[in-house]
Amino acid sequence: MPPLLLHKLLSAFNPIRLLKSFGFAFKGIAQVFLNERNMQVHLVAVAVVSIAGIYTALSHTEWCILLLTYSSVLVAEMMNTAIERFVDAIHPERDPKIGAVKDIAAGGVMIAAIIAVGIAALIFLPKWI
Repeated sequence: MPPLLLHKLLSAFNPIRLLKSFGFAFKGIAQVFLNERNMQVHLVAVAVVSIAGIYTALSHTEWCILLLTYSSVLVAEMMNTAIERFVDAIHPERDPKIGAVKDIAAGGVMIAAIIAVGIAALIFLPKWI
């Protein structure tokens, strides 16, 4: 491996820079969890479904499916929040085009949440009925 490439690879794994980047990520997660009502609603849903999963004694595969489902909704909500904050910062006035962008991002969250409900129904209903 050429020395320059090796140096670039090693510098990418600088532990101080890596820890700082994790810190920024955790700061962003905390901001959304503490300040966004919709994220708090999603977190309550995650807690309720998780309690139901423990009560129902789900398989490892079912837990993996639920975890992937949780993450898709939570990540969609975080991306929606980032888009909303960004467009509000660069264009604080009401604008139909900006409104459409925000609506589309919110629609993505809604799709993820609807599919999550469907997945939960497919996992839980056969066990409960």
